[in-house]
Amino acid sequence: MEILGKTNIDFIGLRKYAFILSGLFIALGILALVLLAMGKANLGIDFAGGTAVQLKFEKPLQMDKARHVLEANGFKDSELQHFTEGNKLLIQVKKSTTVPLGKVADKIVEIFSKEFKDNKFVVESSTEIGPKVGKNLQHDALIAVIISAIGMIIYLAWRFEFSFGVAAAIATFHDVLTVLGIFNILGKEVNLLLVTALLTLAGYSLTDTVVIYDRIRENLRLRPRDPLGDVMNRSINEVLSRTIVTTITVFLVCLSLFFFGGEVIHDFSLALLIGVCVGTYSSVFVASPIVYEWRKGQKIRIRTRR
Repeated sequence: MEILGKTNIDFIGLRKYAFILSGLFIALGILALVLLAMGKANLGIDFAGGTAVQLKFEKPLQMDKARHVLEANGFKDSELQHFTEGNKLLIQVKKSTTVPLGKVADKIVEIFSKEFKDNKFVVESSTEIGPKVGKNLQHDALIAVIISAIGMIIYLAWRFEFSFGVAAAIATFHDVLTVLGIFNILGKEVNLLLVTALLTLAGYSLTDTVVIYDRIRENLRLRPRDPLGDVMNRSINEVLSRTIVTTITVFLVCLSLFFFGGEVIHDFSLALLIGVCVGTYSSVFVASPIVYEWRKGQKIRIRTRR
């Protein structure tokens, strides 16, 4: 399916403007990383430590009253997620509270038992995450991102050329840092769900990039004497309609999740929405132009068999 028809856009010629824009995105991402390392970002209890308690009530619960009750009893920074199906309430409290970590769950149960006497409930789950566990989770999340990047470079270096692998890894980190930077500006919470979204976006962005790289490889084989910039522009234009159709399809799915998926996956779907757009941009304006800057004037030797 083609929605643009035949295009002849000079993507390589626009690379300098794209690099400036991408530089700003990366700067926002690096700032977010610095704030995360300093503990000044909005870290979820997965990383900062805290308590999560899930309660199941017999009757529907008024969220405003539940929030007011918690604030009145010293839990001003608590986060509430309401599951209408089953009348369930998830309460997350970070470790900054004045109540000792091991006694937060008991205190919350005591508060709700006192304030909602006419609405009985049971404790479905209670989780305590200490600061040490939070640090370990941060470390494990970082290791997961690094391993995925190394695997990406190795795969693309084998399938195409080393410069292609490095460029794709840079483009992927560009996407991850951009989403992280935007989330930091919006004051969104950084938790394991966001890390999951970032790894999902890395895979999506890589797939989009490989499609473009495949077409570049085919055109390099068919037109070995053409300038590298012309081959890249031709290749990107040839797959542009496919890229946009794929992006719109995924975007609409993420949009549905954002509006109808519920509060629990709201930030997850928001990260996907931003990342899909940024990933498409980086596949076109970052990955291939980096290869061009690296290899212009040189002969590229890539595998001609899949």
